[in-house]
Order: sequence, then structure tokens, then C-alpha cells
Amino acid sequence: MTTPDSDTQLCFLPATELAARIRRRDLSPVEVTEAYLRRIEARNPLVNAYSLILADRAMDAARAAEKAVMAGGPLGALHGVPVGIKDLDDVAGVPTSMGSNAVMNRVPARSSLAVERLLDAGAIVLGKTNAPEFGHKGTTDNLRFGPTSTPWAIGYNAGGSSGGSAAAVADGMAALAQGTDGGGSVRIPASFSGTVGFKASFGRIPSVTRPDAFLWGHPLVHIGPLARTVADAALMTAVMAGPHPRDPLSLPDTGIDDVAAVERPSRAPRIAFSPRLGNFPVDARVAAVVRGAVSSIQAQDIAVDEVELDFGVDHNELAALWVRTIGVHYAAIAVHWKGEGIDLLGDHADRLTPEFRRMLEDAVGVSAVDHALDDLLRTRILDGLEDVFEDHDLIVAPTLAVPPVRNATDGNTIGPTEINGEPVDPLIGWCMTYPVNFTGHPAISVPAGLTPEGLPVGLQIIGRRHDDESVLAMAARFERMQPWFQDYPGLAQADRAA
Repeated sequence: MTTPDSDTQLCFLPATELAARIRRRDLSPVEVTEAYLRRIEARNPLVNAYSLILADRAMDAARAAEKAVMAGGPLGALHGVPVGIKDLDDVAGVPTSMGSNAVMNRVPARSSLAVERLLDAGAIVLGKTNAPEFGHKGTTDNLRFGPTSTPWAIGYNAGGSSGGSAAAVADGMAALAQGTDGGGSVRIPASFSGTVGFKASFGRIPSVTRPDAFLWGHPLVHIGPLARTVADAALMTAVMAGPHPRDPLSLPDTGIDDVAAVERPSRAPRIAFSPRLGNFPVDARVAAVVRGAVSSIQAQDIAVDEVELDFGVDHNELAALWVRTIGVHYAAIAVHWKGEGIDLLGDHADRLTPEFRRMLEDAVGVSAVDHALDDLLRTRILDGLEDVFEDHDLIVAPTLAVPPVRNATDGNTIGPTEINGEPVDPLIGWCMTYPVNFTGHPAISVPAGLTPEGLPVGLQIIGRRHDDESVLAMAARFERMQPWFQDYPGLAQADRAA
């Protein structure tokens, strides 16, 4: 007989343990999937992590997974493990809404490559997770499905744009969830939702985009995992990573072993701590939590030097660069979609979030030459990071400049317009993540602690290009120094009930 407490225990098992127990036949994929679906039924109306729940499809997959276990054949690394898929990525035969009222009936015939690899590894898709319209901002809210809350404080935002995925994982409504990261969209919600969000080096997890195979010509948009442990994030990364001939920007097999990096003893890294990552204004509550996390690292006899990165430009100029860059790519997508009958700047314009519509309209006026000249700013960011990496292995910094923000009531939650009296772009300017998207460096956000109000704060760890293993190793080391798993709200509630 199942009980809410037994469901909670099962739904908060680490994905690595869940997969191992399914392989050993200690757990059935059917009972696991049923437990997750019950938790989604109970919790999703409050959190709003899922925009679409695929209960029947998930149960069919669970029964097939159970048959495969009993047959005794080879099983994938995620066999029987329930996952959530961000509603910007395609699952064959399932609507992809892009969090938009303008995209109502688009049902892809084929899954995205990341989803295909997850399915090939035996993962069971529970549903599509909520996201802001086309992922255009650092909060998860849209005019179609409404806001997603962080499970730590209902009514406060889960972060974006992979906020539904992060909230589902944090609240035990998925063992793992897939996200995309074009300006921090895996790491931002990881910080607001108290989870692990990993952005591997650009090109390690391929993306097959059509009709334009070169859509993300800059190292901008990445695919990554949301998880409750670093080991879980490493396992999911390993499943999705690897070259693909139809992604001309994918890396060859680099020999990186994500899973082994988490367990492998490593030498003490040389760490640079950048409290403001250049000149971002940072909320005092965030600054205090992150300094506490850095003190925990130093207490393990790891040398940490406090530095300030020099990007050569103000953070507001960097935010404007990101908006222009991502806007141009969105405008190109709009042109492609117009051929499919979805005219975002024509018949559908009135259905768009005002800020997203303005982003598209402004992007149409950016010349090819101006877009190319923005590479000069991107180069400054690259050089600013590499100047620090000449003498250090890793950079640590706050993931975000603020703790979770309150949800709006109009379907259009945005971030703060100022921090410490200094103006910031409300879409992205408070996110200390997007500079790393201009360069393709690996970066992870792990839970650093809680503000006095109990709101989660993330610690961002950035590594040299293609040195993903050092990032994962340090994240796992920090997890052992300052564990967070036992503090998830769902587990705490179950403990209190017991």
C-alpha cells in the first residue's frame, strides 16, 4: 500500500540510486512512475512546474520498461527514470507550446536530439515543463500558463527560462529534468529553486536545428540537466553529450568522463572568487550567503583569491548585448516559422508578451555588420575570463545578484529594475550567468545556502573551456562540504509529518 510518505521517499531518491535499484529489480518502473504521477497530481496545481502532463504515455513507457527489466537484456543508463522536458524542446507527437499563445497547434513529428538520447537511455517522459515565452527572460511566467513558483516559497518565482524543470526536480515531481541555457536558463532556475544546473562546454551536448543547422553560430545556447545532486547532473549530461554529424558545431569526443569526475579525487584547485563578476550590483543577502559558501571552501585548505573580472564594459552594456544577440536569433526563428504559417510579427503579434515582441521588432533593425561588430564585445568578455584563468583553475561567483522575486499576477513576472539603487535590465541584467554564454565555458550552479527569509541562493562555478571535469569535481566537492539534499522542502515536510 502506498502512502504520501512512501511516495515522497521514492520521489526524492537520487536519480543515480533510482536507476541502480531499477536495474537490480528492487524497484519497478511502474511503481516509480505511478508515485511521480501521484506527486504531480498533488503538487503541480500549487507549483505549476508542468504545462502538460503525459500520464498515459508515461505509464505505457513504464510498463514497457518493466518488461525490458524482466527480460534481462541490456538497459540504458536512465532506464525507468522519470524526467521532465522543457516546453521549448520537442517530444515527438506532443505539442511544443514555447510558453506562447501564438503557438497553439504545433506538434512535432520528431523529438529533439537531447530527448531522443534520453529516451534511448530508457528515461520516461512525465510531461512538458513550464517556460517563459520562447525562453526570452530569466523568470518563468507566461500569458498562457502563468508563473512557476520555487518550492521553497510558493508565490516566489522558480527562475527561468527552465523554471518548470528546476521546480519539478526541487519538489520531487521529476527525478531529472532537461533544460536549455541561452543566458543562464539552466543555472538561473537552479539558483532560485535550490537545484543543480550544469552548462557543459559549448558543443558537448549537440543540438540539431533545422532548417538552419548554424542557428546558434555563437556559443550561446546550450542544453543541460537540472538535478538534485551533482552526480545526477553528471549522469544526465553523459547521456546527452557526444558528437552528432548533423550539428556542425558539436565537439568531437573529448574523452571527458562526467560521471567519473564526480567521484575522482582531485588536486586542490586554484580558485578565483569574483564577488561581483565584473561590476554587477549584488543584493547584500546574496553576497552574504555566497561569502559563507566561499568560507566553507577555504576551510578545506583550498586557496581562494578574491579577484574582480574586467570585461571592459558596464554590466548594462553586457545585458544590452545579450538582448540584441538573442533577439537576432529569435527574429531568424520568426522568419522560419512564418513559412510554417505562424507569423509572430504579423497575425500573432498581439498574442506575444510585450517585452518579447519588442525584442523581435528591435532585432529586425540590427544590421548584419552591427551584429558582427558585437563580436568585439564578446571578445572582451572572453579575454576578461581568460586573464583570470591564466593563474586560476576555476572562478566562483554568485549565480544571480538577487534571491527569488515575487510572482506577478498578470502572467508577466520580470526581475528587479534596480539593485542597491543601481538600474538593471529586468529581463536578464540581474543574472550573473549570461556572460559565460558568450564564451562557451562550462559552468554550474549549486545550492550555496538560504537567505534569512529561507530563499535559496546559488554558487556559480566556472571552468576553463573544455575542462568540464574540473567544474563537476569542484561542485561535488562543495556538495560534500556543505550538503543540501536533506533540506528540500518536500523532504522537510515529510519529516515534520512523521
